[in-house]
Amino acid sequence: MHRVALAVTDGMLHYELSVALEIFGADLTHVVDPWYDFALCGSGPVRVNRFRLEPDHGLDHLPQADTVIVPGWADTDRDPPAELVDAVRAAHATGARVASLCTGAFVLGAAGLLDGRRATTHWAHTRELARRHPAATVDPDVLYVDNGDVLTSAGKAAAMDLCLHLVRLDHGSANANKIARRLVVPPHRDGGQAQFIATPLPEPGNHPLDELLPWVLQRLDQPLTVEDLACRAGLSSRQLTRHFNHLTGTTPLQWLHTQRIRRAQELLETTDATVDTVAEAAGMGTATTLRRHFQRTVGVPPDTYRRTFRP
Repeated sequence: MHRVALAVTDGMLHYELSVALEIFGADLTHVVDPWYDFALCGSGPVRVNRFRLEPDHGLDHLPQADTVIVPGWADTDRDPPAELVDAVRAAHATGARVASLCTGAFVLGAAGLLDGRRATTHWAHTRELARRHPAATVDPDVLYVDNGDVLTSAGKAAAMDLCLHLVRLDHGSANANKIARRLVVPPHRDGGQAQFIATPLPEPGNHPLDELLPWVLQRLDQPLTVEDLACRAGLSSRQLTRHFNHLTGTTPLQWLHTQRIRRAQELLETTDATVDTVAEAAGMGTATTLRRHFQRTVGVPPDTYRRTFRP
């Protein structure tokens, strides 16, 4: 029987923890027999938001598991407990498959398990994860990443996606689909978390792009070049690129592309305009061009996105 250990400590996120508990800790022998041998592991009674948990075993039990699940870590500004990090590292060293849910990736990173691997976490924390662990390749767009022995998921609902993926690996697609139907969730979601990422503008302030950015947003349907933007801002192209990188973390053209995709998302969410009309309004020219860039950036075609987000 496959042994799953859920590692818990004060400061975990209760939603991700409950997702893992619901899938791996429930009695689902009527679907697959045997199911998982599940253990809740912590150094003592654990406070998770308003809930109090009584672990079955200490963290030193993690190396005995075949799979270790690390739920989300609430305060990413704090280092996770050394005892938890050491136990996760030891479990991996003994051959356990280690999976993190949401910001649990920071625990895996502290244990050195992300070095040289692709990883993800909630989109709001991907930049910090990449900064803190430069040897990892952090992908902000995907719902989860499977490296075989180390797996990471994006935020909240993506925890369910990764848990069902583990069931699919262990017990096959048919049984994973049965579990998904029982939970009333899709067994597999198209696209990545790029379709959920907000792209706020830099805060208004005394910076060289303060007037340029709103001007650009009013002209997304028009052809714009780096030279056009630099001229409007009264800067050289090199100065413009430097200021864009400082304020937005990207280049002028990439920022412009992102804003056009975001405009297309807004129109798909709030109007019944055709894809051709959306493409023109977003500065993509044709529906073919929009579909190609939208699929590449968001992970799903415009029509699929509209069906998901249009009320």
